[in-house]
Parts: sequence; C-alpha cells; structure tokens
Amino acid sequence: MSTIEKAVTKLNRDSAGHAENHAKNSDLQTEQQTGQQTIVQRAAEQDVISAQAEALQHPDKQDGSAYTVQLDLAMLEKKNFVSLSKDRRLINEEYRVIKRKLINNAFGALSKTLEHPNLILVSSSRPGEGKTFSAINLALSIALEQDKTVLLVDADVLRPNVSKTLHISHHLGLTDYLQSTSVTVPDILLSTNVERLKIITAGSPHHLSTELLASERMSQLVDEFATRYPDRIVIFDAPPLLGVNETAVMAAMCGQAVIVVEENRTRLAEIEQSVSLLPKEMAVGFLINKAHRNQGKGYGYGYYYGAS
Repeated sequence: MSTIEKAVTKLNRDSAGHAENHAKNSDLQTEQQTGQQTIVQRAAEQDVISAQAEALQHPDKQDGSAYTVQLDLAMLEKKNFVSLSKDRRLINEEYRVIKRKLINNAFGALSKTLEHPNLILVSSSRPGEGKTFSAINLALSIALEQDKTVLLVDADVLRPNVSKTLHISHHLGLTDYLQSTSVTVPDILLSTNVERLKIITAGSPHHLSTELLASERMSQLVDEFATRYPDRIVIFDAPPLLGVNETAVMAAMCGQAVIVVEENRTRLAEIEQSVSLLPKEMAVGFLINKAHRNQGKGYGYGYYYGAS
C-alpha cells in the first residue's frame, strides 16, 4: 500500500471515529435535554397538584376571600334565626317557603325578564320593622341549598346592623372599597363557617354614602356580583326606603326586592310610597314580620313570616 493510500485510509478512519463521537455526544445532549424537560414537566405537574391541594384545603381562596369569620350559630339559633342543625324548626320552614319564590325568580323563567335577577334588595318602609333579621335569615336559609351559594352584603351604610347582629369585627367593608382603589374585593369578602355563605360588611361611615353607592365603581362591583358565579344569590340589606336616598340607588341595580312589613305597625300609605320608589321592572315581594299567631302542631308560640 502506497503512502498516499495509507494516508487516505487513516483519514477515513479518523473521520468515521469523529462522526461516531459526534453522534454519541449528540445522543448525550439529547438525553440531557430530555432529562431537563422531564424535570421541568414534573415540577410543573407538582405545582398543579399543590395548587389543587391548596384549593381543596382552602376552598374560600377559589372565591377570592382573604378572611374567614366564625359565626356563633348556637347564639343565632337561640335568637330564633334559621338554624343549620338537623332539628325541624318552624322558622326554617317559613323561610323555606319565602326563599323558594326568590330562587325561582332568580333562575327560572322570570329571570329572563329581569335585570340582575339574582340580586335581591331587602328593605322596609321605616326602621325597626325587621329587615336585617329577615335578610340574615334569607341568607342562612339559601345557604342550606345544595346547589346555590349566597353573599350577604350590608348595604345599610347609614346604620349597619349585620355586623352587630352577627358579632363580626372586620376593618374593611363596602364603603372602604368604594372610596379607595387600593382596597380589593378579597379585602372585604368574608368567608364564614357556613359553607355556602359569604358576607361583606358596610364599612366605615362616610358623608358621601349616596354618591359612593351611585358610583361607577359600585356599578362594576354589582355587575361582578351578578355575573361571576352562576349559582350565586346576593342579598343586600339596604336602608329603609322612606327618608333616605341610598336605597333607591341600590334598587336600580337589583332585579328583586323584598319589602319587610311589620304587622299592626306599617301603614298602607307607607307601603305604597315605598313601592313607588322602586323601579317598575323589579319583581317585588312582601314579607310580613312579627305576626303573632297560635302555632299548634307542637310548635308552640312564635312569630310568623310570610311573603306575597
């Protein structure tokens, strides 16, 4: 074999060895890249699993709630509020009748003719007729539904009673959100120990409460309440209709109204005047409060609540 032939043979041998080494290096790089991708993929999957576990452990975070409050359910039951216990109580039965009409209006055939049918204003003609008591009971009763959730908003920014009645202490509420862009919905949205019930308190007193409730920020908040969760009913405990402007402003944003009427106290003229302040297209119902009657059937003496 000539020197030239030996050189060509050596060159071919070196080239083949270099190609083989290059192929091995490429395979090694591919394996390393695949390994890195697998590690990244596993990390991403682990993040998803952790997020799912977090959501299961803290379901309120799915709803945007940042705080949780504990309601004294035993105290509420003693004060004749709707009970979440298994005991069959008259107050529970009465509010089952009342809420069924409201739920049907919110999600049934009539809902197509109403603007924001799942937003319910609870008010009265004058103070002291039991609107807060009724609003809380409606919220507790709806929270017993298996496929509905309820948000109770204390919109009586002049004389808030929801926090006082439920013994809730929270530093931020509705008016704080409306007057400051730095306050977010999770800052004011309270989860409770009642699984399907959330609460927003009235917030700090403000001399421009009517203007705050009539603001664009309030309108946007109400739209979010109405549309974000398809299974949700929102109950606004509003000020009395007569003598204040805030309730008429709130009524324009809601699809339904419940007017609480105290038997033997509320005058027919006051009811007519109150209804005249509501939008004509609203679905309006009346809840008769403090109507004494002989219950019978083992229930004993109590109060009667009805709707028409």
